[in-house]
Order: sequence, then structure tokens, then C-alpha cells
Amino acid sequence: MNNIVNIVKELNEKFNNKQTQDILQYLLKKYKNKLGFSSSLGAEDQVLTHMILNIDKNANIFTLDTGRLHDETYALIDETNLKYNTKLNVFFPQSQAIENLYNTQGINGFYESIEKRKACCFVRKIEPLQRALQSIDIWITGLRASQSITRENLKIVEYDANHKTIKVNPLLFWSEDDIWKFIKENKIPYNKLHDKGFPSLGCSPCTRAIKNGEDVRSGRWWWENPEHKECGLHIK
Repeated sequence: MNNIVNIVKELNEKFNNKQTQDILQYLLKKYKNKLGFSSSLGAEDQVLTHMILNIDKNANIFTLDTGRLHDETYALIDETNLKYNTKLNVFFPQSQAIENLYNTQGINGFYESIEKRKACCFVRKIEPLQRALQSIDIWITGLRASQSITRENLKIVEYDANHKTIKVNPLLFWSEDDIWKFIKENKIPYNKLHDKGFPSLGCSPCTRAIKNGEDVRSGRWWWENPEHKECGLHIK
């Protein structure tokens, strides 16, 4: 554990004031097959997909198909694969776990309580993520500090104790304007839900468009208090 703490400290010092591309270049060269990037197909993740595949076309980029994604998200998977001549790795929930979840709380039981919602998130997202991270030492994410109050104190490099891996957030200090400027300048395919008022993407029943002035994460699990609005993917 001490060695991991030292690596996290060393990487944070190395990446201080470094450009995102420089961070990715270093990680992809040093960690190679021990590195993975998890994409939700949101705007931030499309920026990182573009950067990563321009550095290493064989990099491990994976996504979680919960079985309840929007049609626009599935369309973007195809569009991304075609543009970059790649194939995103897709992890699915275990079929028996989905059956047990349905038999326990029905198809939409997650609306009834935080406990039931987190149970659904575990089956559809957390367990598949755990499998995706099994052979990975470095986990790259598209998290940004300004996305929500649950992410304000993040660092570029952290140790994720829940998933026992080092997590790197190369876009941590990017603004929303930075993201969209980069997408437009580089003609990066993006999820058309963003044009319909969806700044944050997830499962269809748990994601809605937001109004002008609302927090960017307010469209996720909108029936819950803001401090609860994480599914467990990114809780320390």
C-alpha cells in the first residue's frame, strides 16, 4: 500500500501543470496493457477517446452497457468505432443477476429508495466495472471537478480504494466550454442527447434533460439529494 501511495504522489507531482495530452502520452507509454479508459460516451469521454486513440490506436477503451442506455448512446458507439477504426470493449451485467434484481424489486424499483437504486447500479454498472478493472493498474476517467459537489475535491491522480486501482482524471480542471471547443475544433462525434439538454449521460430511466442554470449533474437521479448522486463508480 505504501508503494501505491508513493506512486500516486509521484504522478501528481509529475502531472502538476501538465497538458492533458502530455499526461496521456506518459501513461500510455509507461503502463501500456495495464491501463484502461472507461467511457460513458459523454462529451468528456469522447474528448479523451480522441486523444488516446491518436496516441495509441490499440489502447484499451471500454464502456458499460447496462441494458438500459439511450438509443443515442448505442448509435454513438457505432459512430466512434467507425471514425477511429476501433472497437470499444463492452462489458455487460451478468444475466442471472439481472433476473434476480427484477424478481427482487421489479423493473423500476430503483425509484423507491436509494438502497434499491444502488442495488440496481451495482448489478448493471459496478460489477461489470469490477470485471473490466481486474487486469488494470491505471484507470483513466473523464471526471471534471466542476461537474458536481461530489467531485470538487478530486485530484488528478488518486487511489481508488473501492476498486483497488490508481485512478487518473486528466480533464479534472477543464471547463464545459473547454470540452465543447475541443470537440468542435477536432470534429469529434458526440452523443446527440447533449443537443437535447442532457449534459450528463447514464441509463435512460435515471437521466433527464436539465433547464438553463441547473447543475450539470441535476439530470442524474433527479429524485435524490445532490450529495447522493453517485452510483458507486467513483466513490473513494
